[in-house]
Amino acid sequence: MSDTPEGGATPAGGAVVREREAGRRRAANIYGTIITASVLAAGGNVLSTAALEGTVLVTLIVYWLAEQYAELIGAHTRAGHLPHAAQVTHSLRTTWPMVSASFLPLVVLLLARLFGASEFVAAEIALAVAVGLLIVHGYSMGRAAGLRGMRLALVTSTAGVLALILVALKALIQHHHQII
Repeated sequence: MSDTPEGGATPAGGAVVREREAGRRRAANIYGTIITASVLAAGGNVLSTAALEGTVLVTLIVYWLAEQYAELIGAHTRAGHLPHAAQVTHSLRTTWPMVSASFLPLVVLLLARLFGASEFVAAEIALAVAVGLLIVHGYSMGRAAGLRGMRLALVTSTAGVLALILVALKALIQHHHQII
């Protein structure tokens, strides 16, 4: 239940809050996957596997903390009051998928190296996994929004186009590094 402005309680309020939090988690997953894919694309041909893993994780943690700081200060600071510890903890927990979205691609990166792939090939495989996850997250977001048919296909394909842009940027970066 949640409080209304008049001080009463509405049973539907809790469902609205839960759905909003689920939406934040889905958005954090997409954002984290995009950042993961971007770092894999940018660093996959120049960083060692260990450096690439560390760069992805550090980048995500910095973005996650910065976003949460901005969100909490912007949304909860009123009349000289700071957010309560419970608000901070809840917000951090709700948006943790921004960081955990990287776990599968990073595990795949590590496993590919352990099974003998070169650093470059392992990064390519991890990027492919991140691209696939981005498409899955786009589809999942569309389904959660109740989309069907062409609208669901549009949302899913938009995630796919974003993924293709990441791959194209990777190719551009690689080409640029070969020229230099």
